[in-house]
Amino acid sequence: MKNSCDCDSYKQCERINCENENNLKEEQYLELSTLFKMFSDPTRLKILHLLFESELCVCDIANVLQMSHSSISHQLSVLRQYRIVKYYRVGKHKVYGLDDCHIKQIFEAGYEHIMERRKIE
Repeated sequence: MKNSCDCDSYKQCERINCENENNLKEEQYLELSTLFKMFSDPTRLKILHLLFESELCVCDIANVLQMSHSSISHQLSVLRQYRIVKYYRVGKHKVYGLDDCHIKQIFEAGYEHIMERRKIE
């Protein structure tokens, strides 16, 4: 595909694109996109925010968020499928926690970003 642009910046972008060894593969872009989709639901964000403080069972999360067990279980299932949360059993209950510390870092970076924008406006 030939570009009709004759500015120097386009040529520089072409060079950078060809030389960049850090280009992600399409599969990696898709995985990143899916990760960010996990953060696109307010209920999932609320659940994650609770799990930053403590591991919790479905009952506790449902009580705090004043939601049904089934809706919380569904969201936890989605988060577990994408390795955002993990669980272990205590008797008949599943106790949920974050899969790793990166989840909190991603949340906090997003929060810092929106708070910075508020200061500007």
